[in-house]
Amino acid sequence: MKIDNSVKSVGGAINGGTTRSGKGAATTASSGSSGESVQLSPLASQMQAIDAGMANTPVVDAKHVAAIRQAIADGLFKVNPDVVADHLLATARELLQSRQN
Repeated sequence: MKIDNSVKSVGGAINGGTTRSGKGAATTASSGSSGESVQLSPLASQMQAIDAGMANTPVVDAKHVAAIRQAIADGLFKVNPDVVADHLLATARELLQSRQN
């Protein structure tokens, strides 16, 4: 299974044209010609920091993948079909519930 890291970062859209006026203060961005301004809450700054941290975090734990790959190669990796079935059913339930909401 190939994992595609195609998640787009929204940090660039938020960071463009903003200035910070201090910790806990609202952030203001002005567009050049219209004179309109936008106020961003401190929560927006926290979200930017979280986004930046996530951008530097790998999607997959390479060490864990290497350990599983080695266990498979050595014939030590065992699949528990009951656990796989339980997780598959739980995922299906979650998907059905999210569609109903």
